[in-house]
Amino acid sequence: MLGFLLRLLPFWVREPLLIVVGSVFGVRIMYLAVRDQELVPAGIGAVFLVFTAIRVHEVVRALRARRSPGPAASTAGVAVAADAPAQTAVGPRPGPATPRKDHNAWGQAVAAIALFGALGAALWLGPRVMPSDVSTPQAVSCHGAEHEELPKVYKKAPRPVTGEELCEALNRPYLPKLLGTPTETATTVSGTNNTAPLTDAKVAQPEAEVEFDTYTVNVSATYNHLTTDQYVKLMKYGTEQDIKTLTVLGRPAVLFSDHTMRIRISGGSTGGPVEQGPLARNLTVALDRKDRGGYCDITVWSASGALPDDSALLAIADKVLPVIRER
Repeated sequence: MLGFLLRLLPFWVREPLLIVVGSVFGVRIMYLAVRDQELVPAGIGAVFLVFTAIRVHEVVRALRARRSPGPAASTAGVAVAADAPAQTAVGPRPGPATPRKDHNAWGQAVAAIALFGALGAALWLGPRVMPSDVSTPQAVSCHGAEHEELPKVYKKAPRPVTGEELCEALNRPYLPKLLGTPTETATTVSGTNNTAPLTDAKVAQPEAEVEFDTYTVNVSATYNHLTTDQYVKLMKYGTEQDIKTLTVLGRPAVLFSDHTMRIRISGGSTGGPVEQGPLARNLTVALDRKDRGGYCDITVWSASGALPDDSALLAIADKVLPVIRER
């Protein structure tokens, strides 16, 4: 139906309209694709821009044709003059033909560009200019690690990733989609530049955490010399469940489940006993392909005990691991 209506429009209205709509949507979709690092929207935006380029080419050809009319008119005029009989002209001699004016076509084109340009600008700038609904939850930004003084171990080469960098990589629009809760917004976000316990602050262990209503996601990187193979061997002495070894981005990795710890605070600064918390799903990936030591932990859990599919943890690893430089 829409295509039929477009075909009914004059050329100098239809083509500028398609150019404006295609350019606005193409640029907007490409911007969102670059911001969210998504390939599918990038392809859609490229299609819009290619379509717009084709329409611009057609308009340029039409303008050139209008400025340089073909030789048919002049040839026909010569033929008529040659075949006309020699007669005495009666009445006033006809003057030169009045050139055809293009004001109507140009006016339509300008009006279409102005109208739909204003419409595109309104769609683009509307969410930024208009006040947002106070009842709509706003995404929280990373905080906590950006103003901390880095421990000395973070200043050594090769430099470990910081908690802020981990947080920025984790707290992105793709995260709730990967967890299967696309409508949720992060309620708490943090990034810290920790050091591993019992190491005298000689092992960097940056950490980032994003909490939603359903799930909580924690990512940490430990820069010690424990290999993933040694990590798996230690699991037979622990309480880990559903252990599965695999490869993630060419690096050795292991999936397993384990219980979180729950600490109850009962008034003042007095803490209650440490209890067993809900089950969490963990993905541990080596910091480099040769597994020379160090690993990244991705942990997901929920207060209800529900867990997402393992594919969610693997997808999160694909997004976060490129931020962590290999050793």
